[in-house]
Amino acid sequence: MRAEVARLEQRIEQLDQLAHFDSLVPLPNRRGFLRQLEMRIDRADRYGDHSAVLFVDVDGLKVLNDSFGHHAGDAALVHVAQLLAAGTRQSDCVARFGGDEFAILLEHADGKEAAETAARLVDRIAGTDFHHDGHAIPLSAAIGIALIEPGDRCEAVINRADRAMYEEKAAA
Repeated sequence: MRAEVARLEQRIEQLDQLAHFDSLVPLPNRRGFLRQLEMRIDRADRYGDHSAVLFVDVDGLKVLNDSFGHHAGDAALVHVAQLLAAGTRQSDCVARFGGDEFAILLEHADGKEAAETAARLVDRIAGTDFHHDGHAIPLSAAIGIALIEPGDRCEAVINRADRAMYEEKAAA
């Protein structure tokens, strides 16, 4: 009986991993990110904690896929995921939202800190060479910022960050 319970517990853990983590990059997926965001919103409501969401769109991934194949695009996404994770604090949540989009939940960050982090990450992505099959391929990204406000809802925060990202793309 104990062996069966242990096997079932392990299977539940595997299913949770599949449901909340991306299959390509070692990061939470959209569902895992939304779970973290919901908890952060609750903390903002309860304690007035400042937090922000960064919405990251990797530029030119379609051209990369068309020119070098999807394996190159996948490698670029893994590369960007590593840069984002290395460029944020361990307490922050970096997630692959889908396709060429990532989201970052910055704990205890106001607008100034979020803007500084976003600028640093944009520079980090643009300033780091990505090599695939002997080719140096430039990468860039646009990042939108949304501060979490008391009474917020997950989708409202994501929508604000997404709109801000498109405004950044338009301004570039």
